[in-house]
Amino acid sequence: MAHQVNVFAQNRPGRLERLTEALAQEGVNLRAITISGMEDFGVIKLLADDPLRAVQVLEREGFSAFLKEVIAVIMDDRPGGLHRVCKVLGDKGVNIEDAYGFVVKDRETAVLVVEVEKIPEAEKILKNVGFTLMSDEELYSL
Repeated sequence: MAHQVNVFAQNRPGRLERLTEALAQEGVNLRAITISGMEDFGVIKLLADDPLRAVQVLEREGFSAFLKEVIAVIMDDRPGGLHRVCKVLGDKGVNIEDAYGFVVKDRETAVLVVEVEKIPEAEKILKNVGFTLMSDEELYSL
């Protein structure tokens, strides 16, 4: 199962710099990042090559960090690729709570990382219609 690192952090100058410095010094490579800020605090979501190690490093540095299970769906990098994933899940009543994506090979392959409530159900739905899901090893080694 794939995991992302969720970090709660104060929304102030230098906080992200401190977080990324700690991970860099420990040799943790980031594959993707998304930041949502709300006034004084924010949530930073990281896709790291070693999520467990990332959490350990961040906790040692005083950050509130935890692992969150996610699904990494391989999709076509062309118009309608994202829509196809959303439609399959929506038609089956699966709510996408949060998501972000990135391109692996331009005009060919992209990855959508999704958070859903019922991961095993969503994985089964996606596989049944022909989507390929990335294993944690595949995702972390991109």
